Amino acid sequence: MSALEPRDADVTPDPVAGVTGPTAVPAARTAPAPSEGVLGPTYRALSVGIVSVVLLIAFEATAVGTAMPVAARELHGIPLYAFAFSAYFTTSLFAMVLSGQWADRSGPLAPLASGIGAFGAGLLLSGTAGGMWMFILGRAVQGIGGGLVIVALYVVISRAYPERIRPAIMAAFSAAWIVPSVVGPLAAGTVTEHLGWRWVFVGIPVLILLPLGLALPAIRRMASGPADTAAAAEPFDRRRLRLALGISLGAGLLQYAGQELRWLSLLPAAVGAALLVPAVLGLLPPGTVRAARGLPAVILLRGVAAGSFIAAESFVPLMLVTQRGLSPTMAGLSLAAGGLTWALGSYVLARPRLERHRESLMTGGMVLVALALVAAPAVLVEAVPVWTLAAVWGVGCFGMGMVIASTSVLLLKLSAPEEAGGNSAALQISDGLANVLLLTGSGAAFAALGGGTLGAAAHGTAAGGATGAHPGAFAAVFLPMAAVALAGVWVATRVRTKA
Repeated sequence: MSALEPRDADVTPDPVAGVTGPTAVPAARTAPAPSEGVLGPTYRALSVGIVSVVLLIAFEATAVGTAMPVAARELHGIPLYAFAFSAYFTTSLFAMVLSGQWADRSGPLAPLASGIGAFGAGLLLSGTAGGMWMFILGRAVQGIGGGLVIVALYVVISRAYPERIRPAIMAAFSAAWIVPSVVGPLAAGTVTEHLGWRWVFVGIPVLILLPLGLALPAIRRMASGPADTAAAAEPFDRRRLRLALGISLGAGLLQYAGQELRWLSLLPAAVGAALLVPAVLGLLPPGTVRAARGLPAVILLRGVAAGSFIAAESFVPLMLVTQRGLSPTMAGLSLAAGGLTWALGSYVLARPRLERHRESLMTGGMVLVALALVAAPAVLVEAVPVWTLAAVWGVGCFGMGMVIASTSVLLLKLSAPEEAGGNSAALQISDGLANVLLLTGSGAAFAALGGGTLGAAAHGTAAGGATGAHPGAFAAVFLPMAAVALAGVWVATRVRTKA
């Protein structure tokens, strides 16, 4: 299913190097110089275009995260708060598998364009929702778009960039989060407080025009078409699509069971697990669950790192608004420094001289993530200054920058060109599924310990409703996620293949 041995960049058919033949994708108009970087004449338009796509996704994530506590409160949906995040990841699971097959057979252009369109449609649906479930539906549509886009971007990188500069483009992806991390919370908080949270969702789709105008022409020129003409003639693998549907339905049922917290919820939970387990085993490379060395461990590490950190981060603005009385703007800005340190972590591991230390630095990165998750709940104590959370979160984001960018680089290094779509989908499935499952578990623990009652207490207060109540509900989110991150420290030691 997956190529487990590294390939040299000289052997990989490079669409920008003028390769021709029955299995090559269309060549670029200009052959790159041997030392050309991601902003060289050959790659400049493509690099700016796809980084613009990531910039849009980053701005959406930071802006929506800032507005989400207010949206959930006004829609009387605080008990469903975690669902609003996990619905995105649930539908994206199916879209990732679809995008991988679509990109391998016809190129990444079509799934990328379709994904950006669905992404915008989901934002509009959430922004005009009259109730929490309609809001969640919009997030689900948005997740379809996000799943299509992210896998298509990985295929673009695999085809258009030689292996030597892939760490640089991954570092550029992380750098694209810096400005949105600073501007996004401030802009979204200001709009939320003065115009209303709906304008945050309705206004973002306007930004779609920039990535469409920059990315799609460059992708059409440099990375369009199938990687293999034989693969292009093959129909979609219906079995994998059925498994993808099963993984999405199973994750959705588990989320529903986690939110209801009744004995009758055991039935949908059992059905969800019955759908989920065989789907996971069928869609991920053999050995992923047990962290087999090489590609399986890389894919598992991505899920462990992203799932634990994102599940905890989803509750940071809500914790600061309800427990420490911060405004939505200030709560969002508490995460702003994380964008800078995340990009810094990616930049560190993009240095060629550190390549041979990549695996050891990834292990250290997971240690930093675990420490941040352990320390974050200290802000629940009134004597602890609120600014300490921003500092702690910056440390965790630095570790995440080292880990996430490296898993992307290693995945492409261990994948043959014709497997880039499928393996990229597996990586994103691990990422998205871990987010769904850990958000579900965190949301259930949060609701069980009284977190859902915060909405009633907080409703109508100027600061978002600092009540000082239920700190245990937030501790029940962060501390288990820290334990998951600690498990990721061990998984990080398994990503290196034996000689």
